[in-house]
Amino acid sequence: MLDATTRSGGTATATPRAIATELVVPPLAPVIASVAPAVAAPGGLAARCARVLRSPWSRFALLVTLLAAAASSVLLFEPQRLLADGWPPQLGGVAAAAVFAVAYGLCTVAFVPRPLLNLAAGALFGSQWGIAAALAGTVLGAGIAFGLGRVLGQDALRPLLRGRLLKAADGQLSRHGMRSMLAARLFPGVPFWAANYCAAVSRMGWLSFLVATALGSVPNTAAYVVAGARASSPTSPAFLIAMACIALPALAGAVVAWRKRHHLRRR
Repeated sequence: MLDATTRSGGTATATPRAIATELVVPPLAPVIASVAPAVAAPGGLAARCARVLRSPWSRFALLVTLLAAAASSVLLFEPQRLLADGWPPQLGGVAAAAVFAVAYGLCTVAFVPRPLLNLAAGALFGSQWGIAAALAGTVLGAGIAFGLGRVLGQDALRPLLRGRLLKAADGQLSRHGMRSMLAARLFPGVPFWAANYCAAVSRMGWLSFLVATALGSVPNTAAYVVAGARASSPTSPAFLIAMACIALPALAGAVVAWRKRHHLRRR
């Protein structure tokens, strides 16, 4: 094979290496630069949308939407008709109590008053099964509300705790969650949903919240369930004792709340 030119100065003959060097692929940098924005734009938009959806106020808006939908469904389906119409005859025994407990928990998240649900539990299942179903539904509903408030509302609402009383109440729940939640559950004047979401916004732990809810709800729940089971005989000793058990925790809770109120004011 000859070189690029003959030694005698004759006609140049291209070698395979020379031909290969002439077939150079044009640089790809301009092509990549022109295509990159088109590829990165959808990814950038998706990332921005994901950040917006994960922002605290977007999650809080989702929480408000869910709660509004739950309250609207209660107004539409009217679960309080269970008191008048009774439980479906297809369900009975443990299965009926379990279904009622799940429905109870969902109804508390949708702001249905617990006294009404407790009366329904007693009227439908009697004292023993009614208390078990109502307590299970209480803990279930409290756990659902606490989880929703903690995941969807805590990051947005905690920066708003700027007032002295709000900070003091938040500190009380965060440091002494068990005692504070026991007092809130024993005191019937504190709405169930309000205690759930206040605890969720604080730094109170899951276990303390659920244990305090289960223990603190026993007296009031049992009293209402027994009252519902014995409502047909309002002069019976069981009904009268149940009404006394409703009044005594209310009094004890009022005393605790009064003492805590003065303690918070002094801080």
